[in-house]
Amino acid sequence: MANEAKEKLMPLLKKCSLAQGMSDEEVRELLASAQVSLREYPKGDIVFHEGDMPHSLYILLSGEVHILKDTFSGRRIFLSEINEPGDMFGEVYEVLKQPYDMYVEAVTKVLLLEISSDLFTWDAGGELSRSALKIQRNLMRIFARKAYFMHNKIKVLASGSLREKIVRFLFIEMQGRRELELSGSREFMAAYLAVTRPSLSRELSAMQREGILAVDGKSIKVLDMERFEEYL
Repeated sequence: MANEAKEKLMPLLKKCSLAQGMSDEEVRELLASAQVSLREYPKGDIVFHEGDMPHSLYILLSGEVHILKDTFSGRRIFLSEINEPGDMFGEVYEVLKQPYDMYVEAVTKVLLLEISSDLFTWDAGGELSRSALKIQRNLMRIFARKAYFMHNKIKVLASGSLREKIVRFLFIEMQGRRELELSGSREFMAAYLAVTRPSLSRELSAMQREGILAVDGKSIKVLDMERFEEYL
């Protein structure tokens, strides 16, 4: 990468969880590594396919990608969306060197920073740089947060009815508040709850008609907390 391009990436990368606590000098050291590359993908391009062996972890710099999986019958399943600059994906597969069990498609023109795990593992030989050591530490924190996320998801999916799933999901996300601005799309929420988007929309509409919730786009507010908590 050219020096000018690196400097433009500095503010964005410092906001990324992978670079948490890193100084400007350490971020520059990271960007200067031969194991770090900047790649652009046109709309509709596949970043990696299911079954591919990983060669990098990815940091989104601009655009949006969707994480997808195809069933044996050919149906495409939406798993997640990555659309916030600085968001990271693919890191678990890269660190574990396990083939991908899903694939990633660029839904707009996308710019990604790709970092090989050779940068921060002992396999590369010699001593690790300061930036590599901090990446190791930050990855441990990222994996811990993902484990906590999956713990909460299991609790939600263990619920009996769709309404119970919705209430438990909102209860966790609201963290004691009565209102929530969804960070992802309705499609993402449906994928998280393992239901179809029409089913989710119907149930949210029913809860709104019953006066339990007020739903306006991504904004959700609990109107009747007593009835809301009956489904916990």
